[in-house]
Amino acid sequence: MDVYTLFPTISTSFIVISAILVAIGWGLIIKGRREAHKKVMLAGAVAALIFFIIYASRTILIGNTNWGGPADLAIYYQIFLIFHIILATVAAVFGLTTIVLAFKERLAKHRKWGRVTAVIWFFTAITGVAVYVLLYVLYPGGHTKSMIDTIFGT
Repeated sequence: MDVYTLFPTISTSFIVISAILVAIGWGLIIKGRREAHKKVMLAGAVAALIFFIIYASRTILIGNTNWGGPADLAIYYQIFLIFHIILATVAAVFGLTTIVLAFKERLAKHRKWGRVTAVIWFFTAITGVAVYVLLYVLYPGGHTKSMIDTIFGT
């Protein structure tokens, strides 16, 4: 495994870990285990943050992998990727909002936001894994160029 697949594998693993922790946290709050719920959900948020740090670092330093599959599937992949990016952005904003509501002890709103946020995050994780499989498992990744190289023309 080279650097071009190592970081996506690690970051995708953190998406999966985060989604699993959110599912566990949801189960804990249903059982009334508030403190355990809080700890597991914060761990899920940390896993999501680690994903984002790895993803952003890779984008800046190494670059993102272009579609390497058949040309006739590229448009479908791009539409799917845009859907995933929108979901991920919404999930991040909703996640931060849900966490802030919890810390402010606005629990009625936290519950409402949390249900929606968790479902969006599950779809984000699933589509994120699908993007990973499409780029690194089913088809060889395409060209990669770092943001730094793009900016400075190297």
